Amino acid sequence: MKQETLNRQEWILYSLLGIGLFLSVWYGAVFLQVTPKQFLPAPHEVLDKLSSLLTQPFSGFTLLAHIASSFQRFLYGFILAIAIGIPLGLLMALSKNIDRLITPFFESIRFIAPIAWVPFAALWFGTGIGGPVLIIFMGAFPPVLINTYRGAIHVDKKFIEAAQMLGASKIRLMAEVLFPAAIPSIVAGLRISAGLGWQSLIGAELIVASSGVGYMMVKGQASIQTDIVMSGMVAIGIIGLVIDVCLRMTEKLVSKYREN
Repeated sequence: MKQETLNRQEWILYSLLGIGLFLSVWYGAVFLQVTPKQFLPAPHEVLDKLSSLLTQPFSGFTLLAHIASSFQRFLYGFILAIAIGIPLGLLMALSKNIDRLITPFFESIRFIAPIAWVPFAALWFGTGIGGPVLIIFMGAFPPVLINTYRGAIHVDKKFIEAAQMLGASKIRLMAEVLFPAAIPSIVAGLRISAGLGWQSLIGAELIVASSGVGYMMVKGQASIQTDIVMSGMVAIGIIGLVIDVCLRMTEKLVSKYREN
């Protein structure tokens, strides 16, 4: 217990040192005027702008409204990736024929960067919610499917055969045998999926959106307001960190539950 506390203290110390070093370099670059101040505001100026954006609208909305818009799109795409990826991954692990049918198509699209879908999203959906959701889905879907499949494919065949002997249908096999065994792998995949989905969303909003943090950053860049662009970057990082911490806590809870 003492060792854990010590490690945590060390982690906090090194984190603070890292942040301090980063801010020192940033302030140093501003002081030395490495680039015009218009393009590199000081950290406190970015924080001031970030604070003001919480109450003062920019491009039609406050920062919180832009974040809400972005998070709504993220949730739609992420939930869609989960709703399709988990059942499909379990089905592929259970059926060799479905695995052979899906794998060639899946392997051909999973290496396409989500941002490459932007032109199609813009043509199909314009600036509506469908475009960003498609791009988020294309970023979040592969990790969900892959980790579900990998978790389910390693289930002991004896459990599957025993369930089949008792007359279990494929749906029951997936729900009561494969899914519980694959949960740790699935949750680990969700962390990767959420990170890729959030990054894909911001890329999408830079091009095919009329609100959101990415859209706000584009408008800030167009008006040469670097503090707004950097405020958006800070907001993106904080929200991404919160999402990852929540999924990390879920992963720990699942591990503890399975141990008990």
